[in-house]
Amino acid sequence: MALRCGIVGLPNVGKSTLFNCISSSRAQAANFPFCTIEPNIGSTTVPDERLNVLTEMCKPKRTIPATVEIVDIAGLVKGASRGEGLGNQFLANIRETDAILHVLRCFDDDNVTHVDGSVDPVRDKEIIDTELQIKDLETVENRIAKVQKQAQTGGDKQAKKALDLLIRYKEVLEQGRNAREVKPENPDEEHFAKEFCLLTCKPVLYVCNVDENSAANGNAYVEAVREAIKNEDAGLLVIAAKIESEIAELEDYEERKLFLEEIGLEQSGVVRLIKAAYALLNLRTFFTAGSDECRAWTIHVGDKAPQAAGVIHTDFEKGFIRAEVIKYDDFVALGSESACRAAGKLGSEGKDYVVQDGDIMHFLFNV
Repeated sequence: MALRCGIVGLPNVGKSTLFNCISSSRAQAANFPFCTIEPNIGSTTVPDERLNVLTEMCKPKRTIPATVEIVDIAGLVKGASRGEGLGNQFLANIRETDAILHVLRCFDDDNVTHVDGSVDPVRDKEIIDTELQIKDLETVENRIAKVQKQAQTGGDKQAKKALDLLIRYKEVLEQGRNAREVKPENPDEEHFAKEFCLLTCKPVLYVCNVDENSAANGNAYVEAVREAIKNEDAGLLVIAAKIESEIAELEDYEERKLFLEEIGLEQSGVVRLIKAAYALLNLRTFFTAGSDECRAWTIHVGDKAPQAAGVIHTDFEKGFIRAEVIKYDDFVALGSESACRAAGKLGSEGKDYVVQDGDIMHFLFNV
């Protein structure tokens, strides 16, 4: 299950530069609007030191980390919800992502044109929010018109439940707020929420793109954004995309580490961004480890053993019998699966076992 994040924002805020930092691709980055027209799609591995440790211990034939897909979506502009710029196409690209990385320009540079003539990240945020909200309101009103008839004339109980949720969405969107403020109250509503696929329901990480001197501690622009989103269920991350792109070009690990230390950072913005995206989507990692392969697998918080097995192969979930589980710390301390088994540190878990972050698992199944 590869996480897919869409990078959005106004033109010339640093989206493609950020994409270049975190992707194995090289998108064009130029100082004019709509440099990105088709969405660039790249991928990068999820940094996890635990997988490196398991690889050292097991000496497998191959190691496979979890991956993240990054979609660089062309710059939105005011009026995108009505098709301005290349709005409708861009909005459709956003709909296909799991999470939104909303890049905000938080730096001054006379050499980089701002589409609205001045640097104001809060205003920029509100422009994008408004366009997404308008599109969502249009979607909700269309669905209400359809579902209302089913609920009233057909006596459809599910349609009535869907209508109740749609009305709550409509009330929030009409107030200029995001649909993610409406929390589904039961499994049926959770199903409908996924089906409606509203843009402003998607988890958002605001990425404040700053200059080098603000990379470690941010600046006044960042603080203004922080204040603006304090009541939102959203994350915030500070990144100096231009510097990150220079770091990404360095092949030597020690050089990269030294570069980061010079600007006051322990980890690169890429690492922090991916970790923040995982936290935003409530994702966790479990491992399979052995002499053939060490691999990281991505699941959601709360997933049970059969669901984790299904991430590897659907047959594993269908024919699930049990899972053998070793805690990562026990594996590292004792040195091998056989040592963990001998020490009573290998557990046999059934269908109700909730997989924990870092579990090393082996599944038994029958189909």
